[in-house]
Amino acid sequence: MKTLGHWIGGQHTEAASGAFGPVFDPATGERRAQLGLADEAEVDAAVAAASTAYPEWSRSSVTRRTSFLFAYRELLAAHREELAALVTAEHGKVHSDALGELARGIEVVELACNAPELLKGELTTEASGGIDVASLRRPLGVVAGITPFNFPAMVPLWMFPLALACGNTFVLKPSEKDPSASLRLAELAAEAGLPDGVLNVVNGDRAAVERLLAHSDVAAVSFVGSTPIARQVQSRAVAHGKRVQALGGAKNHLVVLPDADLDAAADAAVSAGYGSAGERCMAVSAVVAVGQAGDALVERVAERARALRVGPGTDPSSQMGPLITPEHREKVASYVTGAAGQGAEVVVDGTRLAVPGHENGFFLGASLLDRVPPQADAYRDEIFGPVLSVVRADTFDEALSLVNASPWGNGAAVFTRDGGAARRFQLEVEAGMVGVNVPIPVPVAHHSFGGWKDSLFGDLHIYGKDGVRFYTRGKVVTTRWPDPAAAGGVDLGFPRSS
Repeated sequence: MKTLGHWIGGQHTEAASGAFGPVFDPATGERRAQLGLADEAEVDAAVAAASTAYPEWSRSSVTRRTSFLFAYRELLAAHREELAALVTAEHGKVHSDALGELARGIEVVELACNAPELLKGELTTEASGGIDVASLRRPLGVVAGITPFNFPAMVPLWMFPLALACGNTFVLKPSEKDPSASLRLAELAAEAGLPDGVLNVVNGDRAAVERLLAHSDVAAVSFVGSTPIARQVQSRAVAHGKRVQALGGAKNHLVVLPDADLDAAADAAVSAGYGSAGERCMAVSAVVAVGQAGDALVERVAERARALRVGPGTDPSSQMGPLITPEHREKVASYVTGAAGQGAEVVVDGTRLAVPGHENGFFLGASLLDRVPPQADAYRDEIFGPVLSVVRADTFDEALSLVNASPWGNGAAVFTRDGGAARRFQLEVEAGMVGVNVPIPVPVAHHSFGGWKDSLFGDLHIYGKDGVRFYTRGKVVTTRWPDPAAAGGVDLGFPRSS
């Protein structure tokens, strides 16, 4: 069986801790590899490699860094089919979805290629007599990224290319469930000319995360995962004096008003609810049907959900693949089997799905619940699977209040033909990312991604301008070059700006 290790100091490093975890193919249930789980010494080695590389890399010209990024972008594009196949093999998502993940990751690399513009400072000449004031952005040092299983290529690419463009060095701790994509990303970075130690990948579980959060040489931590873990990451990292952006979970709502195009809304709900088997932090998991839109919308969604083709991601006819583990499959299924007992109507039950030839895979069919009470578990919890809950609301105000009462504020969308209602929704909904007739409002790379409330811990969002601010710190330089002929003298007064 293949054994996966780490990428430290520009080369593959065998796992030395003696602890291993399984890496499965979710479509077959077969164990395809074992992964070495780093101990503290291995995490320390990765941080030490990054620390050693930092002085030279941080002093390198922006031109040198962008030259690497341009070359890296071309390699990623050339190897996108290979990278997508790795994502499908270990995560299970269908190949087209994996290719889409790569495309959104490459988009951030393209943003990072604009480092000369992103890192420009500001200058005020003659701020006072003979005095100039300049604001600069400087790198932090060694920064770390802790990424989730659901986007094993995209989320790392949301982090380290921008961090490297800003002059930092990086230690990546990917999910132990699907690590191969991250290791391949590091190999391609080296092929593009990245110096040894600038990017390191250390695989592991909670012990590796705890060590990164406590390590004195790690200046900042980026995290994407569940809300409970995001909250812990922020608390632990801040206690050790680190800068943190920790993106947590979500319960994204799609509000459908009576005047909406119901066929378009149904297409959007199914695409956003069941894509990637619902394992997206921006998945729509709650549809709020307003007024008379309800029955007709549910009928359309049910028709589409029943017609979805579920199968292995390697099958071009599959529209939805398996879930990541058997334990997660059973947990997601429990929300469907327990829904009726909590007052919901089970319209489509996907728990009995069987995929011929893949009976041991971690498959679950699309499920649709209607008239879900707000107190039901299926509405209150982040399910992270192919379960779509429909909640009824009599009015727009009731729907908006329901969305805003959620503890999460990652994304929200409204489908309507009424411009006034749409404008009010985008201004008043308490979510960081809003869609108007767009079900998954993930911003393009030159904007920033991040939610509100329990969906984000920390002040700055990921990528975009916020990403540059997160991976740099400000420095203000005040300069005077006095005329040698001018008379000096001691002045104990407070410096004036005139």
